[in-house]
Amino acid sequence: MSTDRNVPIGYLRMFLTLLVVLHHTVLAYHTYAPPAAASLVAEPRMWQAFPVADAHRTPGLELLIGFNDTFFMSLMFLISGLFAWPSLVRKGAGAFARDRMLRLGLPFVACAGALAPLAYYPAYLQSHTHDGFWNEWLRLGNWPAGPAWFLWVLLAFGCVAALLTGLAPRWGDALGRITGRLSSAPIKYFFALLAASALVYLPMGAAFDPTRWMSFGPFFVQISRLLQYALYFFAGAGLGAYGADRGILARDGKLALRWPLWIGASLISYVFAIVMFLTIMATIPKGGPSPLLMAAGNFTFVLTCASASFAMIAVFLRFARNAHRAADSLSDNAYGIYLYHYVAVSWLELAIVNARLPGIAKAGIVFAAATLASWGVSAAMRAVSAREVRRREPLTSPA
Repeated sequence: MSTDRNVPIGYLRMFLTLLVVLHHTVLAYHTYAPPAAASLVAEPRMWQAFPVADAHRTPGLELLIGFNDTFFMSLMFLISGLFAWPSLVRKGAGAFARDRMLRLGLPFVACAGALAPLAYYPAYLQSHTHDGFWNEWLRLGNWPAGPAWFLWVLLAFGCVAALLTGLAPRWGDALGRITGRLSSAPIKYFFALLAASALVYLPMGAAFDPTRWMSFGPFFVQISRLLQYALYFFAGAGLGAYGADRGILARDGKLALRWPLWIGASLISYVFAIVMFLTIMATIPKGGPSPLLMAAGNFTFVLTCASASFAMIAVFLRFARNAHRAADSLSDNAYGIYLYHYVAVSWLELAIVNARLPGIAKAGIVFAAATLASWGVSAAMRAVSAREVRRREPLTSPA
């Protein structure tokens, strides 16, 4: 089966995109969301994660936010690696790198340069000191890119994969063979992924504040997770090299058949993560957590990430077996939804900020409207692009 036609994985990618939209939506309505910023330049600049501050909150939404945050971006990188591998093999290193520059680099420039300021303008409108949006924006010392950070990091990983192919053309085959041996039993692959994740994340979590984002201009990244994301991307490449419908990705394989166990494992892992988080927070008035306690807390992050990722893959392998027209459209437009949703979310949240509705109701309205709006824009842009390609195709005479 071609990876491009893999219904379960394509629908999983679509679902993760919708989780991103939901995640950015509910940030305004959970109990611990910060108030509106004094100004864009004032510290701490929490508006970069919370563009709109709404007084209507719903307790419990922070649990959804925390669960999403443990796994959904790592799994996005894994799926990106899975989809990237066949393209790399088909096109070769040079053409693949050029294609990545067009497909990821140019949208990153557009999103960071135009869409991000537009998405963050509601934060300026809600701030208490108005000194001119561009005046404040240009004094930030960096250029917040919003969710577009994913594009440049994914581009960097793709370029590394292309470079590896140029230097060692058979590295993917070797990775595929390793993946095949581990994929003979999902639990074996799970523990291998968990061990590798702990190996790369625990030192980074100890060296850097897990909540800290580093930036250079528009290039933002949560530095403690950079190697974690790289690991999941290349794990995806290994799965793609072994086969997108084999091993743990087999539709009737052990992982798919045991989906309830993986859901249970992910929920139990998340409970452990919450307990560790509360334990760590309780130590802050007493001088902060010990390095051992912090390492234990970081381990619950990688444990929840791996188990939740397996649970999501298992569920979609088991149940997403047949194509549906609406789901196909959502899947085809998942990338566009990711690019455009942040503008829609922030402006919709601002539009109903004074409405006397519960936070959960507002979140539902914004999520539905932002999804439809970004879906519509993406579909329209793809239609225009397809028409332009057809217009430029040379006419050929019949044979």
